[in-house]
Amino acid sequence: MQATQEFDPPPGVAETLAPGLRRVLAPNPSPMTFRGTNTYLVGERGIAVIDPGPADDTHLRAIHDALGPGQRVTHVLVTHAHLDHSPLARPLAKETGAPVLAYGDARAGRSAAMEQLARAGTLGGGEGVDTAFFPDRELADGEVIDGDGWRLTALWTPGHFGNHLCFALDDAIFTGDLVMGWASSLVSPPDGDLSDFMASLARLADRGARVLYPGHGAPVSDPAARLSELIAHRRTREDQILRALEGHPATAETLARRIYTETPPALLPAATRNVLAHLVDLTGRGRVAPQGPLDADVTFALA
Repeated sequence: MQATQEFDPPPGVAETLAPGLRRVLAPNPSPMTFRGTNTYLVGERGIAVIDPGPADDTHLRAIHDALGPGQRVTHVLVTHAHLDHSPLARPLAKETGAPVLAYGDARAGRSAAMEQLARAGTLGGGEGVDTAFFPDRELADGEVIDGDGWRLTALWTPGHFGNHLCFALDDAIFTGDLVMGWASSLVSPPDGDLSDFMASLARLADRGARVLYPGHGAPVSDPAARLSELIAHRRTREDQILRALEGHPATAETLARRIYTETPPALLPAATRNVLAHLVDLTGRGRVAPQGPLDADVTFALA
């Protein structure tokens, strides 16, 4: 796996990662997107664009500029409906005539429990959601998309987001925001679901991929090790939360401040959302109990 500090490609430049695979970095760096969003171009003639990226005309031009003689965009694939991944899908589809393919709109794929919490409107969340997103065609879990010399398999992998898909290409998988090498993913309910997230990590681990191509950061060259690390990280975080609640009922924000002691203040809101995701999951499993109606600011105690 490429070291974090070494991953710094120039935005807007198509870089070859493997035969028939290029990456164009979008110019949207931030603490949550790292260097920016990775847009992938799959194919030699008929091109599948995976995650066109944010609404940015410069990046749209860069995708077009990456097309060589005889190449055209035939498919626009979106891993999930977040503002750094999906907004450019519609303009790119309009200009190329290629259909937009995804699991569904921004509400698709929520578990019944998360849909109920979303309707209640008490958990907050909704960070960075592209509420206007919709695909031209919805992809089912396991559906195969055949292109010009390539074949991608859609894998429904909710957790970071309900409509999240990964795309398998032979022994490589494009993982969107489910798996990244430089950081763990934000899981913010009700759009994020920690129970689903852990199941999706386990599913990818079972596939035994050779390499993962994430939505942000460098390729993950040792998927088994990274997936094991991410699963262990979440289990450790759960243990920390349970220990912190021993004799000390607390809110998600209080727990985040106790546990994320080395996290910059600007990232504490995201840490709080991750803690809340654990608390919602632990509530569903009967390990903790909210001391009142379940909302973003309620106090939790051990059950």
